[in-house]
Amino acid sequence: MNWYCGVAPGHPVHGPYHDHEYGFPGKDDRALFELLAMEIFQAGLSWEIVLKKRPAAVKAFDGFDIDTVAAYGAADVERLMRDPGIIRNRRKIEAIVHNAGVVQGLRESHGGFAKWLAAHHPLTLKDWVKLFKKTFKFTGPEVVNEFLMGTGYLKGAHAEDCPVQAKVVKTRPPWMSAEA
Repeated sequence: MNWYCGVAPGHPVHGPYHDHEYGFPGKDDRALFELLAMEIFQAGLSWEIVLKKRPAAVKAFDGFDIDTVAAYGAADVERLMRDPGIIRNRRKIEAIVHNAGVVQGLRESHGGFAKWLAAHHPLTLKDWVKLFKKTFKFTGPEVVNEFLMGTGYLKGAHAEDCPVQAKVVKTRPPWMSAEA
């Protein structure tokens, strides 16, 4: 059994994310942007810290509204740097603001973030990482891997014997079409 499936079920912080979000496809652009931001925040930290700070991050980043975050300026970055409810790392915050602008651009080029992902599927993790590094900021291999597992583009979010895996499989996540 994978580690997360062994500890998350029933856990007050990990449980809801594990049971209802992790590995499930069909997220809209706002949800995809939020997850990318959460994965960026997680770099070098525990996922539990990120999940605990998630409600404050959603509030601080205006619900992760892409257009609002893309319009943030220096004063907004400073406001975020003073917010004790979120992870205060300037490079991460600036990357998230930058990436909101990138997601806006994906509307023009591909019809949105979700369609951009679908247009590039399937890729190997190595190729996904190259694409993300070329497109976004602060997207190393672990950020990209977890983001893609979290959105159903890469297999591995759940152990085969995890009850949530059966629910994920019923949604026909993108990784299943890559295996066909």
